[in-house]
Amino acid sequence: MATMTNGEAGSMKIPKIKFTKLFINGEFVDSLSGKTFETIDPRTGEVITTVAEGQKEDVDLAVKAAREAFDHGKWPRMSGFERGRIMMKFADLIDENIEEIAILDTLNAGKLLHLGKILDIPQAANTLRYYAGAADKIHGKTLKLSQQMQGYTLLEPIGVVGHIIPWNFPSSMFAMKVGPALAAGCTMILKPAEQTPLSALYYAHLAKLAGIPDGVLNVVNGFGSTAGAAISSHMDIDKVSFTGSTEVGRIVMQAAATSNLKVVSLELGGKSPIIIFDDADLEKAVDIALMGILFNKGEICVAGSRVYVQEGIYDAFVKKAAEKAKTWVVGDPFDPRSQQGPQVDKNQFNKILSYIEQGKKEGATLLTGGKAVGDKGYYIEPTIFTDINEDNLIVKDEIFGPVMSLMKFKTVEEAIERANKTRYGLAAGIVTNNLNIANTVSRSIRAGVIWVNCYFAFDRDCPYGGYKMSGFGRDLGMEALEKYLQTKAVVTPIHNSPWL
Repeated sequence: MATMTNGEAGSMKIPKIKFTKLFINGEFVDSLSGKTFETIDPRTGEVITTVAEGQKEDVDLAVKAAREAFDHGKWPRMSGFERGRIMMKFADLIDENIEEIAILDTLNAGKLLHLGKILDIPQAANTLRYYAGAADKIHGKTLKLSQQMQGYTLLEPIGVVGHIIPWNFPSSMFAMKVGPALAAGCTMILKPAEQTPLSALYYAHLAKLAGIPDGVLNVVNGFGSTAGAAISSHMDIDKVSFTGSTEVGRIVMQAAATSNLKVVSLELGGKSPIIIFDDADLEKAVDIALMGILFNKGEICVAGSRVYVQEGIYDAFVKKAAEKAKTWVVGDPFDPRSQQGPQVDKNQFNKILSYIEQGKKEGATLLTGGKAVGDKGYYIEPTIFTDINEDNLIVKDEIFGPVMSLMKFKTVEEAIERANKTRYGLAAGIVTNNLNIANTVSRSIRAGVIWVNCYFAFDRDCPYGGYKMSGFGRDLGMEALEKYLQTKAVVTPIHNSPWL
């Protein structure tokens, strides 16, 4: 494993942080309590800035603004074409500010700057464009009723939406939630993760410039136990869309059930398998597996953290994986040579290291990595375990870090059984040149997305979500629009019609 110090990032100019308040009803405002909290640079553990801390009373204000905008404002009432035009302008403004937004996500989340500029931020803009194009294509059906009635359905916006998004992909998650909700004609309150509020506030600023009416998009920074809880339990929010841990997902559902029975969609944890068969190209298979666990420092819910390799190529795979992992560059995310930046914060850093220690205690063999990198910031070596028991915690629990469990299997049937032996069902990877095996395994694994001979093949037209304890509801694709729409049936009598 190669490492670089923070000082090697060069003379990158960090822009002044422009937006640190709450964004409510089209204005940046202090929290009513006046409270703030620090947001931390994971490269160093030092404070970037302080941001306003929204609490229940701030959520109440944001919901009031969103409710007014929904019940009496023009956004739900303008044509889908007009909404789409404004969303296209929003996307164009994001493109014009890619560099600055990417820097915010790098500072806040430790994400690689060069990937932010070519992937995260452009994809956020293009996701908005995708749903802008869908905004005027939302329509119901004409019904063929069995009596002298005519019937049709309307697809109407669900109302005021609460979005609660995670810290690992701040920009992507913002667009995945906000895009379809805006297209549907909803108004909303978005709570970014407390670790990564900066880009969401910048997007709120751009939304205002694009012409999204006041009250339609509100951003309330804060903590899950206060601002997040207020959103989940609010009596005037019609739907909550949450992405995060399974544990918090339970709390969101409980709050929704005990308040106004609001609609809930959840995209939760994962412990995704990558299954590599004997006929796979070894070099390609190793690259897919390493990218599957090391991309974004393993802080991704679909990380391929359980890698099953068929016995015929297992030994060669282990050797090649160890060699490549040792050359993986861990360093300052501002440096274009870095392949892996720091974990998002000290808590996540310590959690990952504790799981690594647990793996060693349970008897797994540490093939490579396993240690912190440097004496500053939250960097961890790419880590691979072998000789693992399926009951080990490192196989069962979502670690959310650069830790791979590498295991051997014999038959297709065994691979399917072991891949499904998890409480999660978010994603899976299959690496094989045998079409029959690919078809059989992809239909047998209980997960929301299956990638064959690739991994992380996200696309804005491809729906994404989980089975089992990985949640329900889909982000991306036209299916995501359905979460923000309600179906209304309208029936009227018809008299003396020549046909029904």
